[in-house]
Amino acid sequence: MTRGALAARDWFKSSYSSGEHDSDCVEVAVAPGAVRVRDSKVADGPQLAVSPVAWAGFVARVIDSRP
Repeated sequence: MTRGALAARDWFKSSYSSGEHDSDCVEVAVAPGAVRVRDSKVADGPQLAVSPVAWAGFVARVIDSRP
């Protein structure tokens, strides 16, 4: 595994990822200094890396916007 690479066990899907649209998901992994996001259908594809502070802000915004 290359430096900074994440093992399959490090990735997780949302608890809301179930049912008929289960393949339409992103996966998230917490790495040192970054939160990584990838398309669950393309595990070896590109990844988005954001700071933990930015990720926390994103999650808070999503939670606040739920009906």
